[in-house]
Amino acid sequence: MLNSYDILETINMIEEEHLDIRTITMGISLRDLASDDINVLADKIYDRVTKRAEHLVKTGEDIEAELGIPIINKRISVTPISMIGACTDATSYVPLAKALDRAAATTGVNFVGGFSALVQKGFSKGDEVLINSIPEALAETELVCSSVNVASTKAGINLDAIKMMGGIIRKTAELTADRNCIGAGKLVVFANAVDDNPFMAGAFHGIGEPECVINVGVSGPGVVQAAIRRAGDCSINEVADIIKKTAFKITRMGQLVGEKAGARLGVPFGIVDLSLAPTPAVGDSVARILEEVGLECCGTHGTTAILAMLNDAVKKGGVMASASVGGLSGAFIPVSEDEGMINAVRQGALCFDKLEAMTAVCSVGLDMIAIPGDTPAEVISAIIADEIAIGVVNTKTTAVRVIPAIGKNVGDELEFGGLLGSAPVMDVHKFSPAKFINRGGRIPAPIHSLKN
Repeated sequence: MLNSYDILETINMIEEEHLDIRTITMGISLRDLASDDINVLADKIYDRVTKRAEHLVKTGEDIEAELGIPIINKRISVTPISMIGACTDATSYVPLAKALDRAAATTGVNFVGGFSALVQKGFSKGDEVLINSIPEALAETELVCSSVNVASTKAGINLDAIKMMGGIIRKTAELTADRNCIGAGKLVVFANAVDDNPFMAGAFHGIGEPECVINVGVSGPGVVQAAIRRAGDCSINEVADIIKKTAFKITRMGQLVGEKAGARLGVPFGIVDLSLAPTPAVGDSVARILEEVGLECCGTHGTTAILAMLNDAVKKGGVMASASVGGLSGAFIPVSEDEGMINAVRQGALCFDKLEAMTAVCSVGLDMIAIPGDTPAEVISAIIADEIAIGVVNTKTTAVRVIPAIGKNVGDELEFGGLLGSAPVMDVHKFSPAKFINRGGRIPAPIHSLKN
């Protein structure tokens, strides 16, 4: 039972330390929808999503008011559209993206994810159509997010898909250059993508999931930072213990919200994603946690070691608070969405290569990073290949969400506003990887994938 201390502590976390539930995401299966007419299929998708998610936003708002816990986003994920679109002979799935966008607007959610393809081992019918549709789809919608899984530890790395995605990301940025290239900010390339991720832009409703499900993503970097600050001078193992206990408290709230939302909507509660998800607000930063532990500025030597400890402690504490942990779970390090990361880039302490090293020990990967607008597609592909290799070899989810800042150079900034924040344009290597990328084919799976 909650005592008065627990209640007061929770109130303080919310009011002073930016504690929130980052998202409740409803996953919706579209697998039983079929039509050889793309427009009929679009109408079916709209009807399915609006019917299933009709009460999602209202339910989230009711729980938020009842418990006093901010629920920042209400979102929807759907079955990868490449699988659904394959029943047609359409050469573009933009009408399906527009149907999802209309459904998101009708239901009032913040984003809808699932304009996605899974091509880690090759392309099946519909995959290439979807990938080639991404630039136009993201340019002509507001709330649709897209993802492509190009590798897995079991299958290896699809270099042909990575080559395609370099060009797709550039084209998406170009088509939305008048909106600070935001299209590329809604597009992510994965290795080892998971079926139950509640966070955007990578959420989709996996094949092994129920017909409909509620997944919850928690947050709370400010709460963790404050707990470490209160502890003062102590050993690093004591810091890890503080993080575990704090993650337990944060996750317990996510579990409560998920169970209530599922029960009221009449769908199963799926998982709590334990990830510490930052915002551009001061006091809500993963980078500032690392600095609280003892760095002068995030990005200096020692950053990767502390981040590894943080990620591990968050998982250990969170898993004790929920019987259903999933998604990505750990600590996110998006540049534009984290006030401390933005500052570290501006100070010159955090460079692209250091970010890549950090992704080896935390959730996801190179996230919301602006790069020079004239960066060639082959360089973008090679950035993807490097990050995806980290995920494949380490049997973890990694991803790339980079934004070519069309018309901008290193030192300029892209301003998105809201949770997406602002992104200083970061430098990338000038030497060409084009010959490697143009080889194509598939990099074989690592030997440790043969576990059966």
